[in-house]
Amino acid sequence: MRQPHVRHAVPMASETATSIDSRNGIVRWLKQSFLRFGPVTTLSLVVLLIVLIELQLLSGRIFPNVWSLGVFLGNMSLEDASTRLLEAWHGEFQIELTDGERTWMVAPSQLGLRLDARRTAEAARAAGLAGIPFGYSVEPSVSLDSEVAQAYFESLIDEVDIPPYNADYAWQGEQFVGVPGRDGRALNISDTLSNLLEDPGSVVSRQRLELIFNPLLPEVVDPAPYLEEAHLLAGQPFTITAYDPFTNEMLNWTVDREDFTAWLEATTSGLGIRESAVLSFLEAQSTAINLEDTSRYFDSEESLERITTVIRSAQSSVSLRIRYYPTTYTVVSGDTGYRIARKKGIPFYLIEQANPQVDLSVLSPGDELNLPPQDVTIPLEPIPSKRIVVNLDTQWLVAYENGQQVFSWAISSGIERAPTSPGIFQILSHEQNAYGSSYLLCDDSGCGQWEMEWFMGLYEVVPGLMNGFHGAVLLPDNTYLGDGNVGAPYTLGCVMSRNEDAQRLYEWAEDGTIVEIISSEFAPQSDLGRLALGS
Repeated sequence: MRQPHVRHAVPMASETATSIDSRNGIVRWLKQSFLRFGPVTTLSLVVLLIVLIELQLLSGRIFPNVWSLGVFLGNMSLEDASTRLLEAWHGEFQIELTDGERTWMVAPSQLGLRLDARRTAEAARAAGLAGIPFGYSVEPSVSLDSEVAQAYFESLIDEVDIPPYNADYAWQGEQFVGVPGRDGRALNISDTLSNLLEDPGSVVSRQRLELIFNPLLPEVVDPAPYLEEAHLLAGQPFTITAYDPFTNEMLNWTVDREDFTAWLEATTSGLGIRESAVLSFLEAQSTAINLEDTSRYFDSEESLERITTVIRSAQSSVSLRIRYYPTTYTVVSGDTGYRIARKKGIPFYLIEQANPQVDLSVLSPGDELNLPPQDVTIPLEPIPSKRIVVNLDTQWLVAYENGQQVFSWAISSGIERAPTSPGIFQILSHEQNAYGSSYLLCDDSGCGQWEMEWFMGLYEVVPGLMNGFHGAVLLPDNTYLGDGNVGAPYTLGCVMSRNEDAQRLYEWAEDGTIVEIISSEFAPQSDLGRLALGS
């Protein structure tokens, strides 16, 4: 619960209490001097003391051997003492926060503490001879902004809290053992703040504040119910394959048994994973792939879900997908919105959506455009084993399975007024018989409709209008588009094969199969794209 905003000031010690302290200090000093030095020497010291008192009273300075905030203030004027206290307060002075085992050093201002240096100096002056002979420390006069203190404690939560640990497992040499669950603790901000509010001056004087915690109990303490299952799983290598559908790159890791075992924990619903350990691993791998290409990463939530699923299914391998961040593009001379779309392999309307305040018909060199992540063109789970490459320049298609060519034939792509978009896409849908139309088929009597066989959707030109693969196109006048021929641009954006070839492709390529469409504007992105370019 948020505490009320309080400014709590520590009152300065009263003059009466200070005078009593001073007199008591003098009496003790006189008794000790009399016993140690005898009456004559003591009398001389008394005279010297009287002279010193008179000089201090006349000068207005702080009496000797008086301290505050660890700063020696003896013989200083109030102004000099105030300045020195502020220098220490804003400089080297810190307060130790502790949970009993760990410590954190913090500047008092971070806790919302404010020093009244003048009042502290006046309290030091009022201490009189209390510092003689053993020294006297004056409690500083401070106030507290509780909102600042609470905000700081809230910022500490991730650092100081210790999560509870469910029962887990470990290797001791070649022996696999269960480890009982351990308690955790959470910072009790309300109680910690109350302690600080109660006596901020004392906290400052001690330079120490005890943090208060609430215990957190694990859900599962006993590792025994899943010990055998965990042993079987941890006893074999756990492999991770990461796939980049754009480059067709496959990365592989084997997690050693100690690290993998550290992922496992017993949960109320069975053997599960310790998310913090897996996320730490994923972060390290993201950093590694990001060094090669700063736009690539692992989606932590997606990857964590996949790893959890396979472990709960007692499997020893998992496939992850490499994702891409949004990027920016700097306009160069000759660029238009459509040229940029074809150069980057992203449908034009998606670039429009990413730049709602930009008129893409009016661009100047140096303009910055936002580009959506490449993943927008591959919304389905990709199939790594299959890839179709279409070369718009040569009007040719090559299909690969497990890196081996399985199909190769001539195709027809879009005409100049309705070109096929280059880029990395995937098969999104299958329709054995599909229909379409165009303004080119419109006249006074209306718009005609053509029929396509073996249609597979690839990408939307605009929302609701899909380009894709298909076979022969029967026009409204019962003739075939391109007279049934392929090998030159005939379509309004789709990729057309001979009917028998289109059927073979339709039956071979599942939804999710990657399609790489290359041209002089969009170079091959994968090894198979480069291989097809030379074929």
